Amino acid sequence: MTEPLYRVIVEGFKGIFAVLGMKLDIVGEENIPLQGGAVLALNHTSYLDFALGGVPADRRGRRFVRFMAKDSVFRHPIAGPLMRGMKHIPVDRHDGSVAFETAVAAARAGELIGVFPEATMSRSLEIKELKNGAVRMAREAEVPLIPMIVFGGHRVLSYDVRDFTRGRTICMTIGRPISTNDDVDEMTDALRSTLSELLDETIQRYPDKQPGAPWIPQRHGGSAPSLEEAARIEERRRAARETK
Repeated sequence: MTEPLYRVIVEGFKGIFAVLGMKLDIVGEENIPLQGGAVLALNHTSYLDFALGGVPADRRGRRFVRFMAKDSVFRHPIAGPLMRGMKHIPVDRHDGSVAFETAVAAARAGELIGVFPEATMSRSLEIKELKNGAVRMAREAEVPLIPMIVFGGHRVLSYDVRDFTRGRTICMTIGRPISTNDDVDEMTDALRSTLSELLDETIQRYPDKQPGAPWIPQRHGGSAPSLEEAARIEERRRAARETK
């Protein structure tokens, strides 16, 4: 697919990753189809997930991923024109119907659609409760629903983290497609279970699992907040924003 702007940005991020000495450990990229549409359902822990999440598809067949992102990004004077130029899909969090229909149409037309079903980044690094949009999209478009984990970007750029130390490892795991033929809520639960399993597999490969490390979930011996603690942090921050 000839899209000069998207290709320039992809190559630009490759250059950034090279400058940072990032080591990309990718397993399962063969699960991304070489042709035809699919919905990629990714976990979300880093501001880099949009860039990192497109790497396996590029390696697999130089394919592009159309990510769904909050519409405020599209209003940014610099990021907005780039996001539109790459045909990413803006999401109005008060009414996501237009974004949903746009994504379904794109998937039916053979595009790869990137979705973060947790909606916001996970402070616990575990898989949060999921929205059911990814399942519904894949079901309506009649395309594969592919689970995907990206782990490591949160050590570079995430909540309260800006650390450009060279040599970080980013581990990614792409799972086999999940059936969307059953009840939407049941399939959303199945997607969450699959993402949790893939996360465990990915962390097992991750090379820097120091005991008590804040970049590792508590369940794996790290000191990241638990899901419950992370929810309380989010609630406090939400309340603080509302009082401003």
